[in-house]
Amino acid sequence: MKIFTYLQYFFYLGFNWNFRIAFTIIVQEIKGEKKYSINTTGADELKNLSKKGIDISHATMYMPISYLLMEEIFTQVQSKPGTHFLDIGCGKGRAMCVAAHHGYNHITGVDFSKQLCDDAVANLNTTKQKIPSLRYEVITKDAMNFEIPADVDCIFLFNPFDVVIMSAVVFNIMESAKEYPREIIVAYANPLYEQLFLEEGFIEIFHTKEMKYLEAAILKLPL
Repeated sequence: MKIFTYLQYFFYLGFNWNFRIAFTIIVQEIKGEKKYSINTTGADELKNLSKKGIDISHATMYMPISYLLMEEIFTQVQSKPGTHFLDIGCGKGRAMCVAAHHGYNHITGVDFSKQLCDDAVANLNTTKQKIPSLRYEVITKDAMNFEIPADVDCIFLFNPFDVVIMSAVVFNIMESAKEYPREIIVAYANPLYEQLFLEEGFIEIFHTKEMKYLEAAILKLPL
């Protein structure tokens, strides 16, 4: 039952952050999951991947961005015709599904967990029933070795990995931008390594921080 998932997540947030934030987020979780008809709530320390011999040393645990913060991001970043939205570390697909409801019709997600990718596909299938024009692809791959598609111009990140992998991701983004010059927007939630982008010429065009833990920056690489 989903109520059990909500309770587990509530206590996880309460013990790791605080119960005031946990209550606010869980209320948003219940509303958001119902609004978008998806199943993305919960936290996963990815221990099952480790048991399978998959290196998780550079990965953070699975934990979806709060609906409160994500709605704020999409209010600031408006879809344009032809925009290709890429979620690196897509998890169960929350950001991709919400992006689709905000006008993004070409969406790609990448994650190194096959189980999370399978969950993302299930959620995107549900979203496509509501938005038949949606085109999406979910790729199971390590972000360090993922080549940024030539037409991607909006990238979403929710602190999915450590500085080692993030440095490689920034390098891959810049290589794509050099080969196919274009303006690129990066929506970066919990932007621990924002400086890596700024050093490459990205400009911060929006920043928000609420309740200590809910933080995001929107960065733009000018053409």
